[in-house]
Amino acid sequence: MEEQSLDTVGGGGGGQCIKEEEEENENLTEMAALDAEEDEDEETLPHSEILDIFEEGLAQLVQDPLLCDLPIQVTLEEVNSQIALEYGQAMTVKVLKADGEIMPIVVVQNATVLDLKKAICRFMELKQQREGGVKHISWRYVWRTYHLVFQGEKLEDDKMRLKDYGIRNRDEVTFMKRLRKK
Repeated sequence: MEEQSLDTVGGGGGGQCIKEEEEENENLTEMAALDAEEDEDEETLPHSEILDIFEEGLAQLVQDPLLCDLPIQVTLEEVNSQIALEYGQAMTVKVLKADGEIMPIVVVQNATVLDLKKAICRFMELKQQREGGVKHISWRYVWRTYHLVFQGEKLEDDKMRLKDYGIRNRDEVTFMKRLRKK
């Protein structure tokens, strides 16, 4: 009788909500028990072994002719960039440093100057991690001191697309020191 009075006072659905909550709690308990059983079935490996298995698989992946240009300590970002490059969704911009080194930078087809600058930063960061060397580069200083130049034209507008400057796949962009204003 009490259950009927609760139903009528609460608009007719109060008892049903309680029953639904109880059923949901039972379902969650059953799911947790199944998860626990699955966890017991799986073999647990230490982190170092999982890392070794992953690196072996990655080394086999990098032997693929499509990805053979990538370094052994490749990142997922580099694999995705290489795949995008092969499918024509990205392009390589060769960035010439003042010391003569050429950096192959991969950016998407509709990348902006800012995207190119970020890709240069990421390229240098990965290179430093692999080779050691300088611990920190002040990119703020670099961009205040140098311009990126393509065929004599300074890439000054960070929001402008590389296409709009006429930059295509395998084109060369150079770092050029800014002249000081007096």
